[in-house]
Amino acid sequence: MKVKNKIHQYDRCDVNLHEQRCRYQGFFRIDEYVVSHQLFNGGESKVLSREIFERGDAVAVIPFDPQNNSIVVVEQFRAGVLRSAENPWLIEFIAGMFGQDEAPEQVAVREAKEEANLNLSPEQLIHLTSYFSSPGGTSEQIHLFAAPINSENLGGVYGLDDEGEDIKVHVLTLTDALALVNDGTINNAMTIIGIQWLALNAQQLVNHWNINDLN
Repeated sequence: MKVKNKIHQYDRCDVNLHEQRCRYQGFFRIDEYVVSHQLFNGGESKVLSREIFERGDAVAVIPFDPQNNSIVVVEQFRAGVLRSAENPWLIEFIAGMFGQDEAPEQVAVREAKEEANLNLSPEQLIHLTSYFSSPGGTSEQIHLFAAPINSENLGGVYGLDDEGEDIKVHVLTLTDALALVNDGTINNAMTIIGIQWLALNAQQLVNHWNINDLN
């Protein structure tokens, strides 16, 4: 659902990876990349050392109810917010990391069941976009999908006990979701990107799924 336009002067072939070495290995990994690259005004950069957080890629899914113009989001505690003065319970889209040998659609289906008790159809999932969450410091790439749902009577608290998950399900109209983005209540990149994409392109999903027009 996207068209790429050529704007770049350089690509991956214009980077010289001198060395890559692991600096930390725990649940996640930190690698040091020693690189040089072509410069826009000609020549090559000096050799640079960059430490990169290697947490793997993730999948996020927008459960979208076209009949009610609403979405399903989840609320959960995020320790990464504690450094700031913000509320560490975030409103997010369903998301999760890849398991071994999983396809992106499989991750979306699995996480929707675990986090919101939703039974998604892999055949109706549509890939919206993929993007790098913070490429200055991590290699993580997010793959964003949408799936059609009936949002009536959805709610509850879910998650896996063995992973310490405590996840509350919310149903929001798209109008309310945009208001929460605008007032800063929704303040994480994945969810902001997904809501704004949906605000601009919801009719594309309706057409793709061959559903009657939005209310």
